[in-house]
Amino acid sequence: MNRRGFLGSVLGGLAFLLGKGLFQQGDRGPTRELSPFLIQVSPIAGLCYHEAGEVWEELAEGDSLELVREPANPYDWKAVAVYWKGYKLGYLPRRENMAVAQMMDRGYQLVGRLARKEGASDLGIPRQGLWMEVWGVALNQPSPLKVVG
Repeated sequence: MNRRGFLGSVLGGLAFLLGKGLFQQGDRGPTRELSPFLIQVSPIAGLCYHEAGEVWEELAEGDSLELVREPANPYDWKAVAVYWKGYKLGYLPRRENMAVAQMMDRGYQLVGRLARKEGASDLGIPRQGLWMEVWGVALNQPSPLKVVG
C-alpha cells in the first residue's frame, strides 16, 4: 500500500467512525461520544539534538507525551514535535508525520504515550530509542464533546 492509499484508508476510517452518528442526548443537547483510537506507533526522531538526554532516566513507558504542530518548521512543513513535561524530546519522523499533521490541522485532539524505551543514555546522549503511540482523543468542535475512555 502506498502512502496515499494509507492516508486515504486512515482518514476514510475516521470519517466513517465520526459519520456513524454516535450521538447521545445529554443535559445540554446532543453530544458525540468518541472512544480514543490508536493512529500509529512511531519512533521519536532527533533524540540526540534535543532534551531527551537530560531526562532519559526519568522517562518511563506509559508516560503521557504532548504533540505540538510546527507548520513553520524550516526543515519540514509537516513537523510534529514531541514533548514530555515541557522537555522537547524530538519529532515524529518526517516519513510518518503526514496523517498526524493533517489531523491536527483539521482540529483533532491527539495525544502521545511513551510505548517503549530501549537502551541507555551515555553522557546524556540517548543510544537506542523511544517509541510512542499517537492516539486520537476528540474532534475539537464548538458543540459539547464527551470523550469516553
